[in-house]
Amino acid sequence: MRGEGWLRKSAQYAVVYGEGRSWANSLLVVKALPNGLALSRYGFSISRRVGKAVTRNRVKRLLREILRAAPIEMGWDVVVIARPATAAIDYDSLSKAVRDLLLRAGLLRMVEEKVSSTRPVTENSRAEG
Repeated sequence: MRGEGWLRKSAQYAVVYGEGRSWANSLLVVKALPNGLALSRYGFSISRRVGKAVTRNRVKRLLREILRAAPIEMGWDVVVIARPATAAIDYDSLSKAVRDLLLRAGLLRMVEEKVSSTRPVTENSRAEG
């Protein structure tokens, strides 16, 4: 995600806050709004209640990496709001919380694994046929 994939202006956040739908759990709130673009844009809101600057930056880095790795549908503005409980959480738990919210919101793309429809040829299958 380069610069074009981020919400930067307070007006962009205000639109998502005002018109977007939200989904929440004990760690996070996700607000999302279709943006009509060919890309999704992301933003974070991490208040001082989460912790001091070092803690807030750690949470922001973790969230940025989790969103980078997630197969999110295109055409959405997404704001992730961290609750104070995120300060003491590890990567795996935070990742699960984010993915659960994105799944509930319908923002995760279903990645299809390529599975061969033909059975591999073995010695036993040659003898059968």
